[in-house]
Amino acid sequence: MIELANDVVWGALRRGATDAECTVVEGEEFSASVRWGELEALKEAGSKSIGLRVLIGRRSGSSYTSDFSRSGLEKLVDSAIALARITSEDPCAGLPEAAELGASGCDSGLYYDDVAGLATQEKIDLARRAERAALETDSRIANTEGGGFESSWSRRAFVNSRGFQGEYRRSSCSLYAVPVARDAGQMERDYWYSISRSLARLEPPETVGRIAAERALRRLGAVKIKTRRVPVVFEPRTARTLLENLFEAVSGDSIYRHASFLAGKLGAAVAAPGVTVVDDGTIPGGFGTSPFDDEGVPTRRTVVIRGGVLENYLLNTYTARKLGMKTTGNAARSLSGSPGIGRGNFYLQPGVYRPEEIIASIEEGFLVIELIGFGVNLVTGDYSRGASGLWIQNGKPAFPVHEMTIAGNLGQMFQDIEMAGSDLEFRGSVAAPTIKIREMTVGGK
Repeated sequence: MIELANDVVWGALRRGATDAECTVVEGEEFSASVRWGELEALKEAGSKSIGLRVLIGRRSGSSYTSDFSRSGLEKLVDSAIALARITSEDPCAGLPEAAELGASGCDSGLYYDDVAGLATQEKIDLARRAERAALETDSRIANTEGGGFESSWSRRAFVNSRGFQGEYRRSSCSLYAVPVARDAGQMERDYWYSISRSLARLEPPETVGRIAAERALRRLGAVKIKTRRVPVVFEPRTARTLLENLFEAVSGDSIYRHASFLAGKLGAAVAAPGVTVVDDGTIPGGFGTSPFDDEGVPTRRTVVIRGGVLENYLLNTYTARKLGMKTTGNAARSLSGSPGIGRGNFYLQPGVYRPEEIIASIEEGFLVIELIGFGVNLVTGDYSRGASGLWIQNGKPAFPVHEMTIAGNLGQMFQDIEMAGSDLEFRGSVAAPTIKIREMTVGGK
């Protein structure tokens, strides 16, 4: 793959490009879903493709193909060159400087043979076991939206005309169950899942099914409550969505376009003093880990917010030039087009409180276990989303509530984080522990 990428890059230079970069990707993916033990959907697919980006001065063009024949690669190069010749010049376009290129060396724990080596029937059986465990947890689990198993592996190579070349492999697998609970004419659904780089590190399917069932059962008997302002607790699964919003707000694309409420606030206090947010692309085995970004710049650990103060934006080469700054090694892209901003492992550092201690600190409040809709304005920070969860009374979850709306402002919400849990766990590239926000508007009846 490295040799192929080198051939394409130098072929582009011979045809008039002043710079070029090439990505080659191959891999396989699998997914199986079952319902009531019967196989409903099965997908097994393999793919390989190659993408090229060229520059002629400050003009850029890109193309991609899955045709690896000589004529296919010649068309790939010709197409990218032709596009570059007709695009407008952009003074910030270009590859990273040679001194910025390299690899972090952290590719450990990204690939495991047990994912690619597991037989298809065994994968389907794992999905069946997860669903069956959910159904057997309680007689009130009366229906199911199924269980499933997914896996993938990929290999990625990257070469550019400034001397960088590198490659790495990744694998992942996941298992889930989605049971439906019923009681007194009311039905509620929920889910649970486990995800890992290695099959050996997945939670047992019986555990996945049982937790999914328990989460569905605790939602039975949900009611609506009157609108009020109360403390709000986000469990890890919903707290991570706040970090996803924050990632978009500190992305270089949003910053230079002034499409973020955090534009121009480097050095300012934007969160509570106890809040530290990190982007780290070097954590061994992390879901956002890679030895280099999609421009060949080493990934690294970047503290975005330290003790409530905004210290860094997340940048690729283009946005760094736009802002007069340096790349943070966060370039990400598909096979065609210019790089955007991608995250490493983006997380809020855990606190010292157990989730039970956080809930015990609240006389009356709302524990959010599910969010609905996309009511977030990154320009202003205004936040409004549908939610369901558990109502807290006298320091304990008292009863389930649904059809609620929670509203506030992201900037104020981060400044109002009073407690952070010790339960940080990565189930993807974004993670947060349980967090308590001092007060939000919770709307119901």
